[in-house]
Amino acid sequence: MDKAGSEQSIIALEGWLQTPAGVYLRAWEQTCLDNLTADIFGFNAVQIGMPQIDALAANRMPYKWLADRKVRPPVAPAAPPVPAQGASVAELAPPPRPVALTLDYTELPFASQSMDLVVLPHVLEFSTDPHQVLREVERVLIPEGQVIICGFNPASLWGARHVMRRVGGTSFLPRTEELITMPRMKDWLKLLNMSASQSHFGCYAPACRTEKWLNRYAFMDNAGPRWWPFFGGVYIVQAIKRVKGMHLIGPAWTKKSATAQVVVPATNKRRE
Repeated sequence: MDKAGSEQSIIALEGWLQTPAGVYLRAWEQTCLDNLTADIFGFNAVQIGMPQIDALAANRMPYKWLADRKVRPPVAPAAPPVPAQGASVAELAPPPRPVALTLDYTELPFASQSMDLVVLPHVLEFSTDPHQVLREVERVLIPEGQVIICGFNPASLWGARHVMRRVGGTSFLPRTEELITMPRMKDWLKLLNMSASQSHFGCYAPACRTEKWLNRYAFMDNAGPRWWPFFGGVYIVQAIKRVKGMHLIGPAWTKKSATAQVVVPATNKRRE
């Protein structure tokens, strides 16, 4: 997929997020992100992409920004949420937040080691070069800074439905560059010295397009984490940037007694 195709996929994602399935996804991700970001401290945090949710709403850092590839038009009101999420339309579709800056995901306009927290909601699977995006995130994070990544889970009912489109089935998810499994994502992070600290799966209902059927399968969100925990439609990974420290070498406290007298050569002895 070229750059134009990637842009079309992102636009398709924006429309998909307004469907009942998209509202269902946003409700779960908003709740999970609120829980994860509430206790992350620092000064600078940025959410990159997907302005339909406020990933930093619960975070208390003094400087928080929303960045995207371009300024988006106002988001249309969302479809009514499924009752299983217990949220109102006003909570899921707040007034559009202003985009603080526009950027290219592969060239972040931030100084190295300047960010305490970076949130990437569904950015990597729509990027033509997800490795470069992660390299840029690693560059701008301070030591012990954190990144939170949201992604569609290919090892799920949603992922299976997405794959079936290749053999004549109808597409459920918007067209993506590539769905990335959680183990693979963790491997990419590990190569950049970012170790995963937490991971969560959610949205266990089948790939249903209507609110009626999502309501019927609402019980799966309670049973899924216990009986099939790794098959949620989406996942969230939290990782910490690790920096290898120097090993301080202390003084040698063990004293060895001399076994014989040491002879000091008198090479500079004056002759008379």
